Amino acid sequence: MKRSNSRRKGNVLVMTALLMTVLIAFLAFAIDVGYVYAVRAELQRSADAAAIAAAWELIDKDGKAGTQTTTGLTTTATGKASQFAALNKVGNDAPALAGDDVLVGYMANPSNPSSALASTPNGLLPNAVRVKVQRTSAQNGSVPFFFAKAIGFDETAMDAEATAAFISSFSGFQAPADGSNLNILPFALDEDTWNCLSNDGTDSWCYNSESKTVTAGCDGVKEVNLFPQGTGSPGNRGTVDIGSSNNSTADIARQIVSGISAADLAYLGGSIQFNADGVLHLNGDTGISAGVKDELTSIIGKPRLIPIFRSVVGPGNNADYTIVKFVGVRVLDVTLTGSMSSKRVTIQPCNVVAKGGIYHEGAATTQYVYSPVWLVR
Repeated sequence: MKRSNSRRKGNVLVMTALLMTVLIAFLAFAIDVGYVYAVRAELQRSADAAAIAAAWELIDKDGKAGTQTTTGLTTTATGKASQFAALNKVGNDAPALAGDDVLVGYMANPSNPSSALASTPNGLLPNAVRVKVQRTSAQNGSVPFFFAKAIGFDETAMDAEATAAFISSFSGFQAPADGSNLNILPFALDEDTWNCLSNDGTDSWCYNSESKTVTAGCDGVKEVNLFPQGTGSPGNRGTVDIGSSNNSTADIARQIVSGISAADLAYLGGSIQFNADGVLHLNGDTGISAGVKDELTSIIGKPRLIPIFRSVVGPGNNADYTIVKFVGVRVLDVTLTGSMSSKRVTIQPCNVVAKGGIYHEGAATTQYVYSPVWLVR
């Protein structure tokens, strides 16, 4: 009987030891699995951050509008991707990107997550970046196991990809979903002056992208006077109503500083959008006056959108503007006193990031206008 009890106790001890071994093995395995999942999340975070930062670099909103090239943008975007990938450590190490880990290209429709990322067509600029961050034996080292080595598993290879993009083809604008306003100035410039800017414009002001300031001097970007010397419409000086047809000076001043609100857009059916013929009709107003000098001065150096008109008919408040494009500009100088010939609101083209854009593939109704960057996949 004593021998039987001893045998039972021995069996229990053996079973307990085996059970403890199995539990420890499962615990060790769980620790390794948890670490692998943590590394996977860090890989994705690094790829996401790198792709977003690189795509923003393609917009180059402080650069000289119209001077970008695919080669130049690709170089700067690739460098930015490497910088941000390294800033987001994976397994306590800063990952480096291999030469083919960054792909800068063009997505015809970034709004469609399945849209292919292809080479940038001639005449266009890249609008998307795909980044891969790896932990492999060849790149940054594989992810090591700690306890699984006891059962023959030393390491595992992992990677994560992210694609970020933006759009620059719009058929109009609506109130942004986040409740913000549209930074559109209620002043229209004629199409001929805009199209001849590169040849006929002046270069008397310099925008400093570091300090965000404007000083007298040259910066290589041509300028034009937004204050019209003649619109072809008696009693109208280029102001358009984006909102109530009875916009007051107070309304115009508010829109200069704060932008076009959802309440303004409600007067136009909730959006300002080009029709099937690629035109938009806006009612005219009496024009730019000294009453909004301070408001215009307050936005010097800041990016804004303005409408470009092809023709205008009718006098004063009855003027009808045929708008054919919205373009990105910044105000450089404001003088609204003195003789008519000395009055000016000097602007130059600049890249503008605008919320509320209504996407339309292939639309030619915006220029230097971009959506914010987002993760496509």
